[in-house]
Amino acid sequence: MSNQPRNNPVKTRNLPMPIDVNQVYGISEQSWKVLTDVTFPTAKTPEAIMMALDYCKARKLDIFKKPVHVVPMWSAALGRNVETVWPSIMEIQTTASRTGVWAGMDRPAWGPDMTKTFTGRYKDDNDQWQESSVTVTFPEWVAVTVYRIVGGKRCAFTEEVYWQEAYSAAGGKNSQVPTAMWIKRPKGQLAKCGKAASLRAAFPEECGYAAEEMDGKSIDDMNDSSVINGTASRIEEADVIDDAIVGSVEPPRVIDLSMIPPKVQKAVSELVRRTALAGAWKAAYDYANNKFVGLDLTYAIAELDKASAVAKNTSAQGDVNHQPIDASGMPPATNPASEALNKARETLGSARQP
Repeated sequence: MSNQPRNNPVKTRNLPMPIDVNQVYGISEQSWKVLTDVTFPTAKTPEAIMMALDYCKARKLDIFKKPVHVVPMWSAALGRNVETVWPSIMEIQTTASRTGVWAGMDRPAWGPDMTKTFTGRYKDDNDQWQESSVTVTFPEWVAVTVYRIVGGKRCAFTEEVYWQEAYSAAGGKNSQVPTAMWIKRPKGQLAKCGKAASLRAAFPEECGYAAEEMDGKSIDDMNDSSVINGTASRIEEADVIDDAIVGSVEPPRVIDLSMIPPKVQKAVSELVRRTALAGAWKAAYDYANNKFVGLDLTYAIAELDKASAVAKNTSAQGDVNHQPIDASGMPPATNPASEALNKARETLGSARQP
């Protein structure tokens, strides 16, 4: 930020302890002081800390390990910032782990570095606007792959998150200057957002947004559709699953066909038919992940899973003599984004080799 000296008075912490804190949560005055001065030093109201206590009590989490953060967000309806509580990236990983079907996460793959100068206003610790100009070097994007056991197989879910879309501004929507943390740790903060996005893609019903993603954002931003869709790809090497994993495999999801457009049902049916003839299951899964999104993708994967299981059982019993068909007729399953991601992974893999 700006290197100019500031004459603003030093703020002191003096958040009164509500009576409910001791009665409901058993928090002593000494513990309250730790919460206000150490765990949540930026919280401005006791109510914000009580929201964090409610969250941790419901989730059976130790609040002193800071599984959640108090994040100020701009409310256009109120015309001011309001304090909100969001889980940390560690809490989101804990949620995924508790499902029993989280199967690991790869190291981040990084895009090329970019350098940009941000000039404008930001709000200091005393909520006063200051002028600033700062130059930051940051990776253009990050991609993190999260694995989940689906239908007995290890599936990969990958999200790409771009720095300039994710970074937190030091004044909300009225500022373009990054916060001090995004200036100090441009890769570290982006990595957290990448992990959260991929965990959300792999566990859409369990995982939500992380505090690192929401810091500096507006509450109105939650209603837009700027979230990038994740991709799922079948990992054939995971066909043989450890006994410890088999016991935690999810039951097949029941899909209401009335929610699937007839055009999608027809396309999936043709994909399954051609794949069964060609035996090109991996190509079919890759194609489905690039062709469909959301519930349509879930339906396509479920249909491929059923057909794949039938084909394997039939092959094992020797009831049908398969006549292989050239799989080159399958539709291409790549796009510029996936190609860039694959190149990044190849570079990362070669760097690991001695």
